[in-house]
Amino acid sequence: MVVDYKIGVQKLEHCASVLKAIAHPLRIAIIELLEEYDSLYVSEIYEKLEIEQAVASHHLAILKNKGVVLSVREGKNMKYELRHRQITKIIEIMERCSTQ
Repeated sequence: MVVDYKIGVQKLEHCASVLKAIAHPLRIAIIELLEEYDSLYVSEIYEKLEIEQAVASHHLAILKNKGVVLSVREGKNMKYELRHRQITKIIEIMERCSTQ
């Protein structure tokens, strides 16, 4: 049976991989921080979330690899921002779906 998708299979696979990338409480928290502050250094992210630097860097690498965030090197520091601010709408929808 052949299914005709409105969006192509490759785009669906990409969307699924992005959803998997954001499907973690810390990554959602990072996205929400970047929505609030526009851009933050790694040190600001781990301090605000009260987590270890290595943990923040690990989750930021996943988000960057899937195209959710962008990074800019400023000297020895990395600054992160959301690639597409619309990603926060996905989180809002998930929050609405989880409230009964």
